[in-house]
Amino acid sequence: MNVVRAEETALNAMAWLVGNDELLPVFLGATGASLADLRAEAGETAMQLSLLDFLMMDDAWVMACCDALGLPYETLLEARQSLPGGAETSWT
Repeated sequence: MNVVRAEETALNAMAWLVGNDELLPVFLGATGASLADLRAEAGETAMQLSLLDFLMMDDAWVMACCDALGLPYETLLEARQSLPGGAETSWT
């Protein structure tokens, strides 16, 4: 996956999240972001990484998002790793 496709994937996932009335407030509460912040920073790598990290916290969220977008389940991780600064970090 290249950077352009990763950004596109993150933006599509963001659009899906904004349409999810149950999960959007959880994301906003967890990040401290507002809807205005989400709109203003949608194209920023940091917001895209935060969004992908959030979704990947729960397999059910990954599956729901990917199913809605018609993507394989590993796509969100691949997008995260392809964004600048998004390479997987080993904590061990």
